[in-house]
Amino acid sequence: MTADEERITVAQMSAETGVTAHTLRYYERAGLIRPVARNSGGHRRYSRADVAWVSFLLRLRETGMPIAQMREYAALRERGPITIQPRLELLEEHQARLREQLARMRAHDKALSAKIALYRDDRGQAQTHDEEQDR
Repeated sequence: MTADEERITVAQMSAETGVTAHTLRYYERAGLIRPVARNSGGHRRYSRADVAWVSFLLRLRETGMPIAQMREYAALRERGPITIQPRLELLEEHQARLREQLARMRAHDKALSAKIALYRDDRGQAQTHDEEQDR
């Protein structure tokens, strides 16, 4: 098996991660992913490790981590195992913020459920309760 066969194309990477080629190039320019290996024709070729890393970046992004923090994490990762502690701290801080956000979202969901139940149970009289219930 040649090196090109062990690696995947931009199109394959996009299909596997759901990230467009444009976004992959942006991630590379922004320092979120390492410079990508290229084949003899100069075309990008991604490794399985690249797929896993981009998937992790997506998870960070989908949990609301700002690009600047993702960049910081990526830079720490590049420096190797010596940065395990600061990476751990960065992820723990992010997780704490995420859990706070989830608690707020659960409270919002509960309030919406109560409003929906009010409308379903009391269709004719719901308007009289709106001002009291909208708090």
